[in-house]
Amino acid sequence: MNSDKETMMVSRRQVLMGVSGLGAAVAFGTGRAFGQQDYPARPVRWIVPYPPAGTTDILARIIGQHLSEKLGQQFVIENKPGAGNNIGTEFVVNAPPDGYTLLLVNPANGINATLYKKLSFVFLRDIAPVAGLVRVPNVMSVNPNFPAKTVAEFIAYGKANPGKINMASSGNGTSVHLSGEMFMAMTGIKMTHVPYRGAGPALIDLMAGTVDVIFDNMPSSIEHIRAGKLRALAVTTENRSDALPGVPTVAETVPGYEASAWFGIGAPKDTPRPIIEKLNKAVNEALADPKIKARLVELGGTPLIGTPEDFGSIAKAETEKWEKVVKFAGASID
Repeated sequence: MNSDKETMMVSRRQVLMGVSGLGAAVAFGTGRAFGQQDYPARPVRWIVPYPPAGTTDILARIIGQHLSEKLGQQFVIENKPGAGNNIGTEFVVNAPPDGYTLLLVNPANGINATLYKKLSFVFLRDIAPVAGLVRVPNVMSVNPNFPAKTVAEFIAYGKANPGKINMASSGNGTSVHLSGEMFMAMTGIKMTHVPYRGAGPALIDLMAGTVDVIFDNMPSSIEHIRAGKLRALAVTTENRSDALPGVPTVAETVPGYEASAWFGIGAPKDTPRPIIEKLNKAVNEALADPKIKARLVELGGTPLIGTPEDFGSIAKAETEKWEKVVKFAGASID
């Protein structure tokens, strides 16, 4: 009898422990779910891997303000420039996958995958796509005192003065840099590349006449062009831009030339799906807002409304595209 009683007590204890454990597991799971539903519960760091005043910074501040208002927590724009955007990207790759550290993704992320030989991360593997923002043309602009007024005149000047044209960029491996490399490859002219730590300082020197030309993302250059501080020779997309309708395309002079810049939001891999979906929905709402959309179009951008998978497909296709350009140009950074 005593043995039977002991057996019954042990069995009862096991059942109670099992129920208790199940309750704890349910509570833990519910807590995680509530934590994701309540996201964001504190400020979110949005890492921009360039200095202020460039296209990435402009876009982050436009969209970040909407996200702060919509989601009830500050989206703090944090500029972390350096190493062609790799410092900022690596910071996000190594951040906890909890939705509180995001990355402003830009063309350099896709380009650097091939350009840099010793990265500690793999962009397409280690950054989860969250949402697209915009696609914008680059615009080939010169100092107003530069002798060439058209792309054809620029090419002729370049061939007559090999290596004497100083081409500014927002950094090694950016679409600004590679657009210029592609131009050199397709025209046969040789320019001297002068990389800066972001578009802001590059444009300051271009307007001062220290450098001669830039293939900059349109949002950071367009106001200077409209003010007459820069002369736009051409846009880099296949078709002319509604933001600068009087400016021809490079392809009208150099058939087959095409380049554009794409921007979006990424998060560390393994960020919970509910958080990614919540951010995606909020970003899409921002891009559909008439005032924000008008501002982006004014800057020359086409909003990229879509799912995280849509943005992931863009990132993959652009990474593959720029891999070909990098290899064609023979560009490489250790």
